[in-house]
Amino acid sequence: MISFPEALEFCDRLADAASKAISELVDTSEAFETVYVGADGTDTKLIDDVSEQAILDVLREDGRSMRILTEEFGEVKLGEDPEFSIVLDPLDGTYNVANGIPVYSISIAIGEPDVSSFYFGYVRNLANGDTFHAGLGNGAYFNGKKITPSGNSVLHSFCVSLYGYRRHVERTVSLCKAVRRIRIFGSVALELCYVAAGRTDAFVDVRGSLRLVDVAAGKLIIEEAGGKVTDGEGGPLKLKGSVINPFYMVASNGHAHSDILKLIRR
Repeated sequence: MISFPEALEFCDRLADAASKAISELVDTSEAFETVYVGADGTDTKLIDDVSEQAILDVLREDGRSMRILTEEFGEVKLGEDPEFSIVLDPLDGTYNVANGIPVYSISIAIGEPDVSSFYFGYVRNLANGDTFHAGLGNGAYFNGKKITPSGNSVLHSFCVSLYGYRRHVERTVSLCKAVRRIRIFGSVALELCYVAAGRTDAFVDVRGSLRLVDVAAGKLIIEEAGGKVTDGEGGPLKLKGSVINPFYMVASNGHAHSDILKLIRR
């Protein structure tokens, strides 16, 4: 297991490498060009590939044996006997970064080699350097300061990030009517961290297309901050690999969580 301070320094190095690698592609049409189809079956854009390659270079240079799950490549194994696993989204918010919208991030979770559990989560907004991190049993932090979710307990006054467009939109109607504000920023990893820090009250995804690489770090950060994360039935959220998982996700400040679950089941 990597120690808490070591994990933070490690993730900072990975985020620095990604930030430097994509700097010349930010806000360019070239960034959004498709280069191949990723491991999860979705298009990999040039800027995603550039970010991931830069991170993988740092991981290879590290020299330790590890298992890596990434959004684009899928699984990469370095060495014969992995000491830990890295679950990585090299760039969450590709449309945003290609169009000059300053909400895009790198998401890193560190855990057991079999990815059965995680003990460190890290998310950095690559547009401005804002960094969230958490260690199992050590709390959650924003730019080095400890964070907690909001104390808002009235669903009618909630601000919620809500993903459920296209064929899943009917699942969102009741919830939209029940809360005060809906916000969609385009970077799931950051939006989970906003719940952890009390900037929003809940995050709800009813698309049925969750990926471990998107939410592993943010889930730990919310839980260490004192919030709550479940699947759409209120049970533990258990996602497999870097592939798409057909589950819903509800993450909240811990208040009115059951109310949200009832509304998305309608």
